[in-house]
Amino acid sequence: MVSIILTTKNEEKNIENSLISIKNQTYKNLEMLLVDNFSQDKTVELSQKYGASVYLKGNERSVQRNYGVQAAKGKYVLYLDADMILSPDLIEDCVDLCENKSVDALYIPERITGEGFWIKVRDFERGFYTGTVIDAVRFIRRDLFLQTGGFDETLVGPEDWDFDRRIREIGRTGISNEYLYHNESHFNIRRYLKKKSYYTDGISKYVNKWGINDKETKKQLGIRYRLMDVFFENGKWKQLLRHPSYSFAMYCLRLQVATLYFKRAKRV
Repeated sequence: MVSIILTTKNEEKNIENSLISIKNQTYKNLEMLLVDNFSQDKTVELSQKYGASVYLKGNERSVQRNYGVQAAKGKYVLYLDADMILSPDLIEDCVDLCENKSVDALYIPERITGEGFWIKVRDFERGFYTGTVIDAVRFIRRDLFLQTGGFDETLVGPEDWDFDRRIREIGRTGISNEYLYHNESHFNIRRYLKKKSYYTDGISKYVNKWGINDKETKKQLGIRYRLMDVFFENGKWKQLLRHPSYSFAMYCLRLQVATLYFKRAKRV
């Protein structure tokens, strides 16, 4: 069995599409667990309509994910946000890789969907990150998840990085052949930068946990890797040449985020 953990708060506009994509999976030995942060809309009602088991738990998503995995019954767990949609063969592919290729946890290539030029830029950018230290596994053996202690509930923002590296210390990772679609709808630069700003405190705690001289932390937060190496390694630089307009816009966006982090870091 595969247990799919969805964490939600007031997601009635997104949750139905996510649940439908789960129902349409070619792999059928599934359970859906919705861990909801006391929504005031129809999130819970819609989830129950599609057969999800609903639990109420807050406040941050790390707490919700850990709670969902504790309640899960599957051999494997997949954690999702409410605005994510699965390709039809995704679960089948993940189970096959884990059962037949001796893989314990999987990165899932993510596509950003929505409207407008900047959504295309975000999708272009996200394609460079799959399986790197900027990414995090999503499909994991439940016993391995529990062995690590799950997500660090004191971190907000980089908890995925923290969890991923602890998984890699004890398990073997791979990359799914199928896609996960993340619906970001209409891109808003102010909302995007506000979200990044919110994670600054978590970044500081993450650095304190692993050490400022930690090699992986330096890559995740360093200018060279975040603005250069991750886009050039393994021949990925060819994509930059094929799509110059997206490349230029992506770098403009990355520079704004980098500037934001440096300004906030000085005040923390």
